Amino acid sequence: MARIYIGTSGWAYKAWKPDFYPEDIPQKAFLRYYASQLNAVEVNFTFRNRLSEKATASWLSDTPEDFRFTLKANQGITHFRRLKDAQESVRRFLDSIEAMWRSGRLGGILFQLPPNFKADAERLDAFLSDWPRVLRSAWEFRHESWFSPEVLGVLKKHKAALCIAETESLITPEELTSDFVYFRFRKPNYTGAERRAIAQRLERIDRAELFAFFKHEESPESALNALDVVSSLKKKAA
Repeated sequence: MARIYIGTSGWAYKAWKPDFYPEDIPQKAFLRYYASQLNAVEVNFTFRNRLSEKATASWLSDTPEDFRFTLKANQGITHFRRLKDAQESVRRFLDSIEAMWRSGRLGGILFQLPPNFKADAERLDAFLSDWPRVLRSAWEFRHESWFSPEVLGVLKKHKAALCIAETESLITPEELTSDFVYFRFRKPNYTGAERRAIAQRLERIDRAELFAFFKHEESPESALNALDVVSSLKKKAA
């Protein structure tokens, strides 16, 4: 069974009080509390912004050693350059996340491609050939043309993970292309039965590490969904 990390996309939501965060907790203490309940978080901040060493140090100090951060690749790489001639964008991004990577607490990098970006296996192969193998990557394709044997072969070649994303409009096939498995559960609502099914789905996967993130919302459902899945897994392990 994989080492399972479960969390949400982001944590700094005041609307999560009082169902997830206690009413009296200040926002500056949100991450510390979050990390006492869940063991990973997906960071969207890096999609548009540079991650400073100061912010990294603060996040690391607020979380335990076994807590993991995954970071979304900067839009300069995925949306502006669209993986082509992106060396300078990659360099700036890697410079900004170096402190997180060296901490040993970086779970991986999520590359989320634009919905109108159709499959280009050759471009993906070229990009991954230059990407540092020590930085694990997961790829969220939002155009169905990417779900082809050729693209899956490229991911397997470079030991990159297909991000298995679930939305109302698109379901990614559950193809495991790496020992690093990455799920994004993006539907607005999950019933209790669906959350239990997710827990069963995760525990069946035989890989080294698995990450699963629920969609952030201006309501506490994503965090509560994640907690419920954690609870289900703990009950099965007991």
